[in-house]
Amino acid sequence: MAGRDRVVYLLRQLERAACRCPAHSNTFHRGVGAATCTVRKTDYAFEMASSNIRYGEGVTREIGMDLQNLGARNVCVMTDRTLSRLPPVAAVLESLAKNGVRYRVYDSVRVEPTDASFKDAISFAKSDSFDVFVAVGGGSVIDTCKAANLYASHPDADFLDFVNAPIGKGKPVTGAVRPLIAVPTTAGTGSETTGVAIFDYEPLKAKTGIASRAIRPMLGLVDPLHTLSMPERVAANSGFDVLCHALESYTALPYHQRAPCPTNPINRPAYQGSNPISDVWSRHALHVVAKYMKRAVRDPEDLEARSSMHLASVFAGIGFGNAGVHLCHGMSYPIAGNVKTHSAKGYSVKHPLVPHGLSVVLTSPAVFNFTAPMCPERHLEAAEILGADVRQVKREDAGAVVADTLRRFLSELQVEDGLAAVGYSKDDIPALVKGTIPQERVTKLSPREHSEEDLSRLFEASMKLY
Repeated sequence: MAGRDRVVYLLRQLERAACRCPAHSNTFHRGVGAATCTVRKTDYAFEMASSNIRYGEGVTREIGMDLQNLGARNVCVMTDRTLSRLPPVAAVLESLAKNGVRYRVYDSVRVEPTDASFKDAISFAKSDSFDVFVAVGGGSVIDTCKAANLYASHPDADFLDFVNAPIGKGKPVTGAVRPLIAVPTTAGTGSETTGVAIFDYEPLKAKTGIASRAIRPMLGLVDPLHTLSMPERVAANSGFDVLCHALESYTALPYHQRAPCPTNPINRPAYQGSNPISDVWSRHALHVVAKYMKRAVRDPEDLEARSSMHLASVFAGIGFGNAGVHLCHGMSYPIAGNVKTHSAKGYSVKHPLVPHGLSVVLTSPAVFNFTAPMCPERHLEAAEILGADVRQVKREDAGAVVADTLRRFLSELQVEDGLAAVGYSKDDIPALVKGTIPQERVTKLSPREHSEEDLSRLFEASMKLY
């Protein structure tokens, strides 16, 4: 009995000393006021979330039946002015009319939305009793529709309530939002799969966003026929977004190294760090990009290539929508937000524009050269997928190899020669660094810690690529 009592005593001592987080203890018997984790600093779990996806040529024709099945009485259809005159929107509206679905169209979405354009869409969404939302377009349209749905469903919320900290208050979305169906027309953002909505916050001249699983579309209708209407440079820039989504999520800080450990699962961010499930999606997306992206850009009638890139966008979206992105995206936001005069080819907009995918990929050689020492095997694997021979490459050379591989890839697709080619100079670096600092939601997922001086060097190295 003495031995048994000793064992019981030791177990109780261990229980009192142990971490109280769910990763290390059975807390089901404790009361509501039980102590939270004071030992574990980093997370111990990850959660996979994604929209339902339906893929197929001509699948857009089914949307009217979907809305009818939902019992929709008044649908808000969001798009932009250019798309409002193109086949994807026509196909959606024809299906709605055929199935007797009542709708109103908002076609004033801004390419690369701002806080002002978000607020205009939100005002429209609040102007009527919409019970379902439909987004037809690229990431700008889908993100705008997510925000409009969120704030129409929470009419008393202040605009900054749900915007990511430190720019906004970063409050969790606890109330219900209305169903949203996304019909993506570009092969890049993966927004049809994610709970993220990105916009330019004009007071700071930097991008930020809203990140919550609650705002992800309930369904993404991925119809590859819609990608045939993309101009060459739109296809290229959209594809670069897929490339960086895949590379960044695959090389992101592992989920079990991300801090802090949430005390409640509602506080676990959508971007959680690389994890075994996201890795599968990200790696596969990279393979598809390597095989099909150049074909998809060079030949708009290559349905196989454009269809494959449409799916790659979904694959990468599921990957990064749960793992997150890091420095390329964090640094891209001030690049897009501080644009001066650059006119983007292939985009029907009147305002200066550095398209999102372009703003992301211009720093990619410098960024992955910088992050490679933290996980050289993953960087070498990415370089090999993109065509490099890495059989004799040493681990310490992984950064140089992946950077050179990316430069060759970008050169073959005739990408602008660095930040200088889109209107920036070394004098702009302090402003670009300042605009990157608030992007902690993504920059903290970099596998390598970085200072303001590091960011300055990365921007400087990205002024010229070739």
